[in-house]
Amino acid sequence: MTRIHMAGAGGLLLDAANGPFSDTTQRRIWATSRELNTRPDVLQTIPGVNNLLVTFDAVQTDPSAMEELLRTVWTQASAEEVPSREIVVPVVYGGAFGEDLALVARFANLTEEETIDAHMAGRYSVAAIGAMAGFVYLTGLDSRLAIPRRDSPRLRVEEGAVVIGGGHAGMMPCTSPSGWHILGRTDLCLFDAFRPEPGLLRLGDTVRFVRAS
Repeated sequence: MTRIHMAGAGGLLLDAANGPFSDTTQRRIWATSRELNTRPDVLQTIPGVNNLLVTFDAVQTDPSAMEELLRTVWTQASAEEVPSREIVVPVVYGGAFGEDLALVARFANLTEEETIDAHMAGRYSVAAIGAMAGFVYLTGLDSRLAIPRRDSPRLRVEEGAVVIGGGHAGMMPCTSPSGWHILGRTDLCLFDAFRPEPGLLRLGDTVRFVRAS
């Protein structure tokens, strides 16, 4: 059951989550976002994980009319495949770069090597980009590694940290506070404001983690 809620005076949140993450639903989220971004009365759309935030000028646009537009576009959206690339991410696991590896291994009832193997075996997809510039929410994490995020976030997690939290995997594009668990670190530059395309990853890309040589 899709739900639409007000998110402030000039925002609507479409929540299409229904149990576990759905790739089909996510592709419909992206299609809805693309269509709404062509409308002059839509300021911005922000795809989340099986949800979509739509912002608009509440002075110029009646919220009920925007809700009706959102509902109509969502209903008509199809789960189209999007162009994607495979990005290989080399990771140094454990040690000083992966301080939570042992904790995650205990949670999953695995050895540290088995935990690394499980992380590398996942076929990850970029479902959403947000929280900070270039931060990707990756689906495809082995369910054994779906450890809840930390109760108290660390105040500093280094750029390049390879992290997991809940049912998602991710990588830190900059040094920032985070409540995700750290498995390792990559040297890839995930975000550079001076590049023509600042973010390394796009929605729909697939990610494969490998052990750094």
